[in-house]
Amino acid sequence: MAYKIAVAGKGGTGKTTLTGLLIDYLVKKGEKPILAVDADANANLNEVLGEEVEETIGDIKEDVNQKSLEGNKFPGGMLKADYLKYKLNTSITEGDGYDMIVMGRSQGPGCYCYVNGVLKAQIDSLAANYQYIIIDNEAGMEHLSRKLVENIDTLFLISDCSRRGIQAVGRIRRLVDELKLKVGQIFLIVNRAPEGKINDGTMEEIKKQDLDLLGVVPMDSTIYEYDTSGKPLVDMPEDSPSKKTLYDILSKIQFNK
Repeated sequence: MAYKIAVAGKGGTGKTTLTGLLIDYLVKKGEKPILAVDADANANLNEVLGEEVEETIGDIKEDVNQKSLEGNKFPGGMLKADYLKYKLNTSITEGDGYDMIVMGRSQGPGCYCYVNGVLKAQIDSLAANYQYIIIDNEAGMEHLSRKLVENIDTLFLISDCSRRGIQAVGRIRRLVDELKLKVGQIFLIVNRAPEGKINDGTMEEIKKQDLDLLGVVPMDSTIYEYDTSGKPLVDMPEDSPSKKTLYDILSKIQFNK
């Protein structure tokens, strides 16, 4: 069985950046193969990793729907289910030590329930091929409530150093209990902290929310420089403040397979 890691948190806290660096950390430790899942409708995990994504699950949904409207005109006389399976398998992006699938978004109004269901089925069908499944969740609590994966071995909650950010991940933490989700261990990582430090007020809120603080990642101008230059963040120097600190933080925990 693959070891499942989920990353969740408030939008704008650097959640996707840390997810990409987590994947890079495990690959460099030889913990592969990994299935990386970008479950955010506003997908950009591929940019952190430096990968081009040709097609998302949302794109595939639109393609299948359009061909159905045109009278089930699927190539080679394929049935709709066979064509969907074929497209899902060819949409997997292959990286160095990991593969990636991207949820993306559907066109027009409506919820993501169908796309989420397809993504869940695809994860289930691929799980046996990987040592790890790492899921970058949509900002907020949606994917946890939809139970994209049934059992999570490690859940990382990502917050900035504000009280509101800590309160947001505190709500996610309580949702885990309310939904009776099976989660092995839950850790808080505070990101983008000035000089890598948090003040007494933030620390007080962390204790109030009953969160297990694993570590604090500092603000890092290298991220800004790489992002604005279109460079993959995983290519940052090993001694860049955010990358070095996060890898030191991750080395403190045991991912038991």
